[in-house]
Amino acid sequence: MRVLITGANRGVGLAIAEALAIRGDHVIATTRSAMPLANVQWQQADMADPASISALAERVEGPLDLLICNAGVLHDRAEALETGYPPEMWAETFAINVTGVFLTIQALLPKLRAAGAAKIAILSSQLGSNTRATGGKYIYRASKSAALNLGRNLAHDLAPEGIAVGIYHPGWVQTDMGGSAADITAAQAATGLIQRFDVLGPDTTGVFETWDGQPHPL
Repeated sequence: MRVLITGANRGVGLAIAEALAIRGDHVIATTRSAMPLANVQWQQADMADPASISALAERVEGPLDLLICNAGVLHDRAEALETGYPPEMWAETFAINVTGVFLTIQALLPKLRAAGAAKIAILSSQLGSNTRATGGKYIYRASKSAALNLGRNLAHDLAPEGIAVGIYHPGWVQTDMGGSAADITAAQAATGLIQRFDVLGPDTTGVFETWDGQPHPL
């Protein structure tokens, strides 16, 4: 299987790339800096830069069986409601977490169509669900809600072509973003997510699930 995963130089993305490469998949992974795995084909790309995404699509050769939109940022963890959340933070977060996801899918759609029954996996978050409205992190929550909505609508539009789209909550993961007190390791999240990707298909397109296969309320 030929897979492209965005933002794979650390955390859950790196763990997914490593696990897929170990099992024998051809993995193309994007990074803005470090290239930590030797058995992965690395591509420099900035998900906040439309020109960089277009250039990535031109460099990728051959069909893609699976596109994993993993790249994401969380900048507003400690922002105060009264004084925080500056416009620049909104713009950068949405450029990566939402616009970057859409433009990546749009740019690589010909590669997915060439593969036939291809799949798209979008990593959103439970914080993007209407059922997890516990306050704070307004920018991140809004961006992940938008990514969820984007995935659901792409599932509808791409279903006639046999391209399945799944949206996933990766869990609370022990990464730079999740912190050391999180519930699961990046390797555990990657194992569960890959299982979700493997069973994704036309009959399940549009799902919003947790890393361990539980349906997540919208």
